[in-house]
Amino acid sequence: MAALGPAVQAAPAVHTVLIDGMRFIPQTVEVKAGDTVVWRNKDPFPHTATATQSGSGGPSSPAIAPGASWRFKAAKPGSYPYLCTLHSTMTATLVVK
Repeated sequence: MAALGPAVQAAPAVHTVLIDGMRFIPQTVEVKAGDTVVWRNKDPFPHTATATQSGSGGPSSPAIAPGASWRFKAAKPGSYPYLCTLHSTMTATLVVK
């Protein structure tokens, strides 16, 4: 009988959220702790991706310039509603499992 080696864990994944048409797409993104989320701004003006509860462990980006992106490593499991602090009607949720 062959010996089984240690369980192989999947490498952290990278998830993309588009900022386009004054919306976050997808509206809800589910990731695993250790994964990276990249927000890509397709709009012609800056946006942020900022958790609604400061210090919660959710995202807190600077202004993301048009055509630019910002990366966040999801570390702490939980549900993190976030918004664009420059356009408060833009809201979404990051879920870290």
